[in-house]
Amino acid sequence: MRIIFFGTPEIALPSFERLIAGPFDVVGAVSQPDRRRGRGRSLSPSPVSELALEAGIPLLRPEKVAETRDALAALTPDVGVVIAFGQFIPEQIRELPKQGFLINAHASLLPKYRGAAPINHAILAGEKTTGISVMRVDREMDAGPVALRREVEIGENETAGELTDRMAQLAAEALEAALEQIDTGSLHWTEQDHDRASFAGKLTREMAEINWSDSAEAITRRVRAFAPKPGAFTHLDGEILRILAGQSVPGDIAATPGTVDIEAGTHLRVATGQGWFLPTRIQRAGGKEMPVDAFLRGRNIATGARFGAEPKLDAVDG
Repeated sequence: MRIIFFGTPEIALPSFERLIAGPFDVVGAVSQPDRRRGRGRSLSPSPVSELALEAGIPLLRPEKVAETRDALAALTPDVGVVIAFGQFIPEQIRELPKQGFLINAHASLLPKYRGAAPINHAILAGEKTTGISVMRVDREMDAGPVALRREVEIGENETAGELTDRMAQLAAEALEAALEQIDTGSLHWTEQDHDRASFAGKLTREMAEINWSDSAEAITRRVRAFAPKPGAFTHLDGEILRILAGQSVPGDIAATPGTVDIEAGTHLRVATGQGWFLPTRIQRAGGKEMPVDAFLRGRNIATGARFGAEPKLDAVDG
């Protein structure tokens, strides 16, 4: 079966690598144009483009994917696979393969968490499980019929970055299974229950700021949902602090939310709206991520200081 792969960032690589390994024939790849990346801001290919070039797979890097129609038609694909491509794909491309459709592995159990950040939103909401849904790419985002699902538990302390890595591998397995069913003509589509759909939009800077009046459990979920990037953040004496890991501890709180309590000069806990939050990994603006004891050796903080008490600053990037 002849396949065209549409993808751009690293999360697409496990699926691309699996398809390249066979038994299917990847006859072409489509990715976003080269962009300026890294500290040097030099023009460089996307991770999917880089792998396609290494594997000798014909590669298209259009500003608008509609521009590729004739080139894709010349490759006579049977089906297309889409993973985090980053552009709207018009009907003339969606229906171009011989099968008449493209498939996509979305990182949620549809119809829940349609949109750009399903993994982060699932953690924020305190979901215990999530999964991969292989669906047909349709005009409306993430609303196409679903062919199969793969469910996975979310670890109690798992971050969005860790879960994303696992989901990328699961997506590769699910796509391979779906393609095998397409090849044998045994794939069945099921329409989504659109009335049960929820939306998981892009993450915003405002969403990453910790509200210390929330419960410690909710703050822990926020830290996990934004780790490692962009990182949940707070501020102390005008300084932005990213908090990249921590845990909640039950206990009576008499202090104002955000108030810091230092223990033995090596641990700190923060009062919340319900319970204590114990940061374990912190990053100062422009600095490296570090365990909290190392942070305390380099930053003089006294019991009674307040996290989140300063006006918002413009950036959370360190």
